[in-house]
Amino acid sequence: MSLKIKKEELELLSNKDIAELILQNSKRTLNTADLFRKIMKLLDLPESTFEKKIADFYTSLATDKRFILLDNGKWDLRVNHTSDKVIKVSSEDDEEEDESEEEKEEEIQEDEMEEDSYDDKDDEVYDEDANDELKDLVVIDEDELELEQ
Repeated sequence: MSLKIKKEELELLSNKDIAELILQNSKRTLNTADLFRKIMKLLDLPESTFEKKIADFYTSLATDKRFILLDNGKWDLRVNHTSDKVIKVSSEDDEEEDESEEEKEEEIQEDEMEEDSYDDKDDEVYDEDANDELKDLVVIDEDELELEQ
């Protein structure tokens, strides 16, 4: 496989752009290492670059929506994979959704009733205890603290 682009032009492209060109021209999927090695070969990069940059290359492919990682661990272009699943909605599905919506509404109302019946007495006891503990507390500013030392 050879790209019909000059090395000087390739050097102006990102690794992701070069990977896209490689996948377009190869018509087959490639794993991360093979794809990156092809890029290194096209750009005449030293082997030391592989270990230094392979993780970044993987991350850049994973975050770019042009690429898709297949179940076999190989990369391909997303445009080559379309979803052929069609969702068919029937009236039975609609009835089930209506029932579940009603159930959700009932649960929300029950939750609101439970919140309304919450007892605030425990909070008041806590606040009184906290005030008792803090009544002997003395606040000293930084200047006073320095004078004491």
